[in-house]
Amino acid sequence: MAQCPICQKHPSIPEYRPFCSKRCSDVDLQRWFTGAYAIPVPDDEAVPEEDGSDL
Repeated sequence: MAQCPICQKHPSIPEYRPFCSKRCSDVDLQRWFTGAYAIPVPDDEAVPEEDGSDL
């Protein structure tokens, strides 16, 4: 069985797969909410910020 990707100490359990507990699942969710995880985008594909000049 795979180890928990957050704590690396316990095997994952089906209820919280791939995590070992609700705590580790919540830690992962919080990392997504705060921007700790991000998908890199090349600069030429970045979305330009709107400056409001279209109004």
